Amino acid sequence: MEKYVLITGASSGLGKETAKKLAKEGFKVFAGVRKEEDKLTLEALNHNITAIFLDVTEEQSLNSAAEEIAKTTDTLFALVNNAGIAIGGPVEYIPVDLLKKQFDVNVFGAIQCAQKFLPFLKKSDDARIVNISSMASYGIFPFVSPYCVSKKSLDMFFNFLLIEAKLKNLKIISIKPGVVATPIWEKSVNFCEQNLEHLCEEGKKKYKKEFEFLMKNARSNTDKGLKPQDIADTVYKALCAKRPKQSYNVGKDSYFARFVSLLPQGVTNFCIKTALSKRIKNL
Repeated sequence: MEKYVLITGASSGLGKETAKKLAKEGFKVFAGVRKEEDKLTLEALNHNITAIFLDVTEEQSLNSAAEEIAKTTDTLFALVNNAGIAIGGPVEYIPVDLLKKQFDVNVFGAIQCAQKFLPFLKKSDDARIVNISSMASYGIFPFVSPYCVSKKSLDMFFNFLLIEAKLKNLKIISIKPGVVATPIWEKSVNFCEQNLEHLCEEGKKKYKKEFEFLMKNARSNTDKGLKPQDIADTVYKALCAKRPKQSYNVGKDSYFARFVSLLPQGVTNFCIKTALSKRIKNL
């Protein structure tokens, strides 16, 4: 029996690699994109990939995507919520409109997708929602608090969905990668630089070193860390497991973040401040 999977944010990075992996393994993949060139590129990779236009923040786009999928099937085996952005900045000065943008994509977009496609998932005997979360959900990374909080919120919302929904067939899985070499970090740098322009002179002076560290770290993350294929393999593992775990850590840094988050808050804060101070001094 054919298994259909919808992946959001499949134009590049984790989403693209996950689409390739699942299609290679025989899944029928609906890959969410926003540009025509990305649609053509993805569909040329594998005959099991059907790219559909999908902006998770737009209701009309979600409706159109649902209508497009319904032309092929009324049943989805899995929804992979991958679409996401990363915004950084100091809580003291970060513009609220950027905070809203962070949550619109990472949290509300994922919730809207789940609400829209639950009718498709309900018709599967073994339905799954896989959320691409992050080690950032453990909340130990200063100056990227919007991203951290959005990923924590994502996990919490969907855990409540699992508790509340009267669906015995539904499994919800959170994938928490460590640093992954993807374009999201270069985009994060751009957001940070835009944010810096909004700071008053006092803020620019106060957080100058922290911003230099944040942007240097984000740029280095574009080329280092886990390969997107590592996360794609974990998604495939979670979809194939008879009893998948609710949470998967991927990468040593993700396991370390989980460990640090279990320490008393005061101890965790002391360790974070000390480590950050040392790194900034070494710039």
